[in-house]
Amino acid sequence: MSGHAHKDYTGAKFGMWLFLFTEVLLFGGLFILYSVYLARYPQEFVAGGAQLNVWFGGANTLILLTSSLLVAMSITALRQGSTRFCLGLLGGTVACAALFLVNKFFEWSAKIDHGIYPGSAHLKELPPGEMVFFNIYYLTTGLHGIHVVIGAIVLIWTMVFIKTGRVHAQDWVILENAGLYWHLVDLIWIFIFPLYYLILH
Repeated sequence: MSGHAHKDYTGAKFGMWLFLFTEVLLFGGLFILYSVYLARYPQEFVAGGAQLNVWFGGANTLILLTSSLLVAMSITALRQGSTRFCLGLLGGTVACAALFLVNKFFEWSAKIDHGIYPGSAHLKELPPGEMVFFNIYYLTTGLHGIHVVIGAIVLIWTMVFIKTGRVHAQDWVILENAGLYWHLVDLIWIFIFPLYYLILH
């Protein structure tokens, strides 16, 4: 019976890593697209990047790093049998996800108020390179934001499983896979932040 459980565990982990690989390919393609246009419009990309708020980006980086730490701690807590502490840590992670999205909402709102959003008349008046920069910026950060929402839902779903006893100290692969997904969301932002907020300043 234990061998069968181990087989299922390995299969679940392999399936998750395979899924994460497809996600890496998706965002890797966007980063390659960014690099191609950066080489074509270096000055316009610098001008576009200078209009982004590095404090918003930095705050969200800190938030996601904190959330990844909480997820890692939650797995350790569950394996040690501290179910309540595990749920508290996961709740903190979900709160970090919400805070990240609130920050992103205010950041996007500031840009939209200035007429900078895909398809806007003001954006079309900018040099072609700047228009490309902001289109890729919205596409990449928007897609990442969707992943943050999905990650938070997956964590909440996992919390329900922990509360009902389906996930526990002897069977925690669902929590570990949820944690792996959340770490990927964090890792992708670690690439987004310097590419858009730091390198171009």
